[in-house]
Amino acid sequence: MAPSPAQVLLAKADKKYNSSAGWFTSSSSKFEEAGDLYQQAANSFKLEKLFKESGDAFAKEAECREKQGERNDAANAWWNAAKSYKKGHPDLAIRALSSTVTFLTLLGRFRQAADREKEIAQIYLQESGDLGRACESFERAGDWYSQEDANATANGCFKDAADLHAQLGQFTQAVTRYEQVANHSLSSSLTKYSVKEYWLRAGLCALAARDPVTARRNQDKYAIQDVTFPSTRESKFLALLTDAVDANDEDAYTRAVVEYDQITKLDNWKTNILLRIKQGIQEAEENLT
Repeated sequence: MAPSPAQVLLAKADKKYNSSAGWFTSSSSKFEEAGDLYQQAANSFKLEKLFKESGDAFAKEAECREKQGERNDAANAWWNAAKSYKKGHPDLAIRALSSTVTFLTLLGRFRQAADREKEIAQIYLQESGDLGRACESFERAGDWYSQEDANATANGCFKDAADLHAQLGQFTQAVTRYEQVANHSLSSSLTKYSVKEYWLRAGLCALAARDPVTARRNQDKYAIQDVTFPSTRESKFLALLTDAVDANDEDAYTRAVVEYDQITKLDNWKTNILLRIKQGIQEAEENLT
């Protein structure tokens, strides 16, 4: 069987890459030509829907660009590699994106680095199921977005990180992140409406940590930061839950949850956290008997 156009281009690229520089050609020129051929091969493999081969060829292009000292081009090549690897090879996509981030940070392009780090977080979350690493990447992306004054995008990353901290049982870290996002949101009339949601989540995390004292103290703090908060359904719901947890009253807790859910449907995250809080009440009741 005759080689495909992509295989022909890859063979030419490999030959150029492994060739010796002649009298009239520099090493940099050799790698530039090889890089161009690897790029053509990568795009041709992509047309053939051979995404692993496409990613590998883009990775070889990136190596050539680095040998030329072309960091911008190396970063772009690694990103192209990641986009090909995403089609069925998440681990390789993460490696390629990590290389992209390395070059972008060296170039001081932190906004673009944050975009790629966020992609890494999403792959860990959706493909690998590694919540811990996804959380780390969301936080790193959030920090870089903040540095570039992209505060709305940063808040989105920090909120995602807070959700994951809670799922991992890291409730103190989750509360810190939710409060950070709430504080940023308070400063804008466009985002102030969402603060009650973040404070509710922070309060639920405090209760999941079996710390109703901190939950109550934080509710008092939120009421000072926004005098309208105590009148919201979120605040009243949180107060009822805190009283029930404090009294180890499972019936009162269940009533509060059912009544809230009848008006405002609970999402999966809240449902899971509320079940953990309920389990804490049950365990406390068992210890008393």
